[in-house]
Order: sequence, then C-alpha cells, then structure tokens
Amino acid sequence: MTSNTPVLAVTVGDPVGIGPEITAAVLHEFSTDSSQHGIAVADLAVMEKAVKVLNLDAEVRAVSSWDTAPGGEGVIDVFDIGVLGTQIPEWGRVDERAGQAAVTAIEVATKAALDQEVAGIVTGPINKEAVWKTGSKHLGHTEMLGELTGVTKQDTMFVVEKTHQPGHKMQVFFATRHMSLRKALDAINIDNQVDSIMRAHRALEVYGVADPRLATAAINPHGGENGAFGDEEIEILSPAIEEVRARGLDVAGPIPADSVFHHGLLGRYDGILSQYHDQGHIAAKTFDFDGTISVTVGLPILRTSVDHGTAFDIAGTGKADPGTMRSAYRAAIGYAPHVEAIRAEYLPR
Repeated sequence: MTSNTPVLAVTVGDPVGIGPEITAAVLHEFSTDSSQHGIAVADLAVMEKAVKVLNLDAEVRAVSSWDTAPGGEGVIDVFDIGVLGTQIPEWGRVDERAGQAAVTAIEVATKAALDQEVAGIVTGPINKEAVWKTGSKHLGHTEMLGELTGVTKQDTMFVVEKTHQPGHKMQVFFATRHMSLRKALDAINIDNQVDSIMRAHRALEVYGVADPRLATAAINPHGGENGAFGDEEIEILSPAIEEVRARGLDVAGPIPADSVFHHGLLGRYDGILSQYHDQGHIAAKTFDFDGTISVTVGLPILRTSVDHGTAFDIAGTGKADPGTMRSAYRAAIGYAPHVEAIRAEYLPR
C-alpha cells in the first residue's frame, strides 16, 4: 500500500441499515478506478445481499489480505469478518448480532490502519442501541476509535468540498460538541478557546493545508454588537484570538456566524471554528447535506465518515442515496497522501 494507490477499509456500519447498500454502490462505482482500492469490511453475505437489493452487475469477492490486487471493473472486494455467516438479521431492526458485526468491523479496520496495511478507514453508520446491546459502553464511533488507538482527545472536522471557489474546500471545527447549548456556552473560556484554535490550526497543517487561514465564529448575534448583545466576544473570544496571533497563527475573528461560513465557501478561509454543535452543522449541511463528511482529527489513523444514520426505515429497499458515502470515500483518497504526517502527529507516545 502506498499513498499514491491507497487501500481503504470501508466498514459498512450496522449490517441491517443502509450502510451495506451505500458501500456496495460506491465501491462498485470506484471499481473502474485503478488509482485506489476500496475493500468492504463486513460479512460476505451482507454485501451479497446489498448487491442483490441494488440489482448491481457486480462480483462480490472475498479477500483475506489487504494487499490483494483490485479485481477490476464490477468487482467488490470484501474482507469477511465472519460474525454473521449466512444468518443475516432482518433489515431495519435493532439487533445485537448486527451490533457485534458493526463493532468487529471497526476493530478489524482500525487494526489494519494502525498496522499500516491500509491508508485509512471510511466508516458507515452504526446503530448505537445495537452496539450497546453487545455490552459496549461507548457512546459512538469516535469513542470506540479513541480506545482502539489509545487516544483520549479527538476533534471533529467537517469537510465541505462543494464551495464557491473551485478547488477549495471548507473545513469546520467545533469548540464544543455533544452538550446542551447552555452547557456549551458555559464551557467556552479563554483557555479552552485558545486550545481549540491551536488544535484546529494544526489539524489543517497536518491534513495538507500550507499556511492555513482560520476564522473563528462569534457566539452572539452580530458578534455581540460591542457588548450590546452579549460580551463573550469581548471577554473570551477576542483575547483568545490575540493570544494565538501573538504565537504567529493566521486567525481572523470573531466573525458573526451569519457570514463567516459564507466567507469560508468563497475561499477566504481554509477552516472555521464553530463555537457549538449546531452552529457549524446547520451551516454545512444546509449548503451541501450529501457532500458534508466528517473526519476524526486526533487519531493516528485517517478516518473519514458519513454524517448520517442507519435509516432503518428504508434499509433493504435500494432507495438510500450513496452521496455522502461517495464524498467520504473521495475525501479519504484525497487525504491519503498525508497519512504519515497524521500518524507522526497523533500517535500516542
């Protein structure tokens, strides 16, 4: 495996959700591209079932080695994890065995990435309830990957490739994530803001942006209007920005949230630090829902992911749109040349 011809391990997520279908569709599409090699990580029968649902003219081939040569047009390679065998649970239902298959696939793919047998992993959607039925205490993918790689601090980087500036992509970071808005505001202080800015700026460098330009979003309407609508910009954000600028970082802000993402789409900034979960999510997904994907920064491996759920209501119908999986897969190919830098920066010491 080389960064020029990356091998990517694609975990399908919950095998009775839409993950197998969107994985099959994307790997079938990319089977004509010899510059990369995607391998599904799942039970062989799961992928055979997905191909049947999609009515694809495809050969599903079991492989036991990550360095197996690509099969060529129409061939979907599967690293068979051997959890479910031929007894696949019913589509669209929470099932402990399906949860175990999802967990095992993540473990197998992560080990391959850590052992440098693959350039990175692309993850499909899991069902947390099914995973919890296995006895796992992890809240989700990110926490599981942290334990498997020995990392305790990870950041989410949203990537929006379809911008107003050809060749430019907007990358969105989050100062706070999964907490209530009230708690998120309480969690933002100068020290945390400095840390978030530093981590985001460094991530842009590691993931291939030379001399990155980062903008920080304001919290309050109109950036607080000099304290009339709130003083977080004056008391917290501006002092934090001044501190990182003194360290030589190119950081703008705080910029009102109703305009900063538009500036990012125009190519004025490489990255934007969103202050809370929905601030960044709404901006990115409203502009390009299917093209917005997630990268887990802080892991010593490359991991891109879809940013949607298992869609149990349409699983097994062939109706699932593979657009986000396509974007996640394409992003992994794009970031593959930076795998060595990612490993060097984030491998626990």
